[in-house]
Amino acid sequence: PGYNVQMATENQFILFYSIHQRPTDTRCFIPHMERLAASSLPMPKTVIADAGYGSEENYLYAVGEEKEQRFDFLIPYGSYMKEKTRRYKKDIRHASNWTYEEQDDRFICPNGQYVRFKKYQTKKNASGLEQSFKIYECEDCSDCPLKTSCTKAKGNRQVHWNTIWEELKAKAQKALEGDETSAVYARRKVDVESVFGHIKGNRSFRRFSLRGLEKVHTEFGIVALAHNLLKVASIRLTTFLTKAQNKKSWTENMTFFRPTFYFGDLLDSPLLLILIKHTP
Repeated sequence: PGYNVQMATENQFILFYSIHQRPTDTRCFIPHMERLAASSLPMPKTVIADAGYGSEENYLYAVGEEKEQRFDFLIPYGSYMKEKTRRYKKDIRHASNWTYEEQDDRFICPNGQYVRFKKYQTKKNASGLEQSFKIYECEDCSDCPLKTSCTKAKGNRQVHWNTIWEELKAKAQKALEGDETSAVYARRKVDVESVFGHIKGNRSFRRFSLRGLEKVHTEFGIVALAHNLLKVASIRLTTFLTKAQNKKSWTENMTFFRPTFYFGDLLDSPLLLILIKHTP
């Protein structure tokens, strides 16, 4: 409680982690990636995360300034799965299901009325990001038989359309629905979720014993190191037993087994990584 652990994994090894006191994963994404960029570790070519990280701000960070993409991303937005359902596609409340005429910059509502552009509007979200909206308003909603199913507004129906967000959603959707990329994203649960499962379930690490970001960062570093060491030991043991299966009785031939770990520069190694005090 009080600490949000963010980790980056590959093949179930913990490559990097960061500790935050922000309750939502969405707002931890950019600080986590910034700390990774400031380290000696290489930046990933592709970042894969669940829908909790899919926001306009995080997509813009991945795309980078002046469209020079920092890294590819496979991150669904919150309503990604919902928008694919038949029920959502038939719901007339969503302007994305309406006909849009680009030349005249207007929507046509299910009742055949024009929903024309009215003005621009800028809003700030909870994290301080300025979002630009185009406001459209229906010509006349009076006596519309579909109004109760379309809007709760007393007057004419308005549509607040965030063009940048819609473009980023389309980019994320296209990436997620590719044949190769969809297979890559499907492995996310196996790769990172199982690591949390091992740490919390099999290793029974569910609470921090210390307090303060600096101490908690060190404590989880020990946990991450232990996880990686145990992972290597498991792989080496499995390899040893596989080779021994061809023998008549591997227990008779095995006199002593001692796992060996090869250490390089531990500060920079992506495999056996000791993360000491983080300097912002």
